[in-house]
Amino acid sequence: MYKTVFKPIFDFLASLLIFILLSPVFLFVTIGLFLASNGKPFFFQLRPGKNGDIFKIIKFKTMNDKKDAAGNLLPDAQRLTEIGKFVRKTSLDEIPQLLNVIKGDMSLVGPRPLLPQYLELYNDFQRRRNEVKPGITGWAQVNGRNSISWEQKFEHDVWYVDHLSFVLDMKILFLTVKKVFISEGINEEGQATSEEFKGNAI
Repeated sequence: MYKTVFKPIFDFLASLLIFILLSPVFLFVTIGLFLASNGKPFFFQLRPGKNGDIFKIIKFKTMNDKKDAAGNLLPDAQRLTEIGKFVRKTSLDEIPQLLNVIKGDMSLVGPRPLLPQYLELYNDFQRRRNEVKPGITGWAQVNGRNSISWEQKFEHDVWYVDHLSFVLDMKILFLTVKKVFISEGINEEGQATSEEFKGNAI
């Protein structure tokens, strides 16, 4: 009952309230990134949702588009702007995704929406993460986030699918707020972003 009825209602109402409360912060960050990213404070990207259905996710643009002499984008660490570093460290880059939750594409809590090209790389176990809506935060995010391996992330995601409940969602939300304050697990060691998933070892 919670999964099919109350969770969607809670997601909508809670996300709408949070977005209204954070609207001054949203506006401040938008202006800062507008100035730092040549008038492009947001970026939109296709992501797989529940059952692999594709939707367009909205996030703050924390990296610029600087390229090398050959016309290739510079590494992520070199393109991350100063305000972008702050936005990522404080997890403010997730605020626009509240709009995805309000639209019904996402949930507050669930496996993080990854890239569409990863879909064909999943094994049957890993594919189960798409049985529920993706979330702004999830069980993997409060158990290591980007500092754990892909295998561990998938294990946490599927565990969440099998144990989804109101109590678990509240626990994850509480732990998420706690981890944001201590800035834990934002990136993998030595990297500005999470390492690309390249499939499973045979």
